[in-house]
Amino acid sequence: MKNLKSKSQNSIIFLLASFVMVIFLTAAQTAKWTAPETAKKTANPVPSDATSIGEGKKIYESDCKKCHGKKGMGDGPNASELDKPLDPLNNASMKGQTDGEVFWKITEGRKPMPSGKKTLTEQQRWQVLNYIRTFAK
Repeated sequence: MKNLKSKSQNSIIFLLASFVMVIFLTAAQTAKWTAPETAKKTANPVPSDATSIGEGKKIYESDCKKCHGKKGMGDGPNASELDKPLDPLNNASMKGQTDGEVFWKITEGRKPMPSGKKTLTEQQRWQVLNYIRTFAK
């Protein structure tokens, strides 16, 4: 009888711990994605000209378009496989972020978006940013 009671208590503790873990992970994924202050102040060293925008478009189309979509609306062919819808890259929130903030997000990534720092050079990440900025125009 004592052993059954102990197993029952362990099961309840396990279920409660699992529940808390699920809530924590869900909250972490839905929390606002904010870049650090140092990133906000980082200036874009790559001119937003036809060359950098063209290079950024090539990278975007090979690495980002499958989820973010052709015009950054979050409607790419793989978007439906994600846990939550993507915000459009031309919305007010995006427009209100500095180049440094967006560059930091491209660099760091956040599930489901992979980090760009291992696959793209610093210049390529700035070029992608320059291309993304054309969506707001």
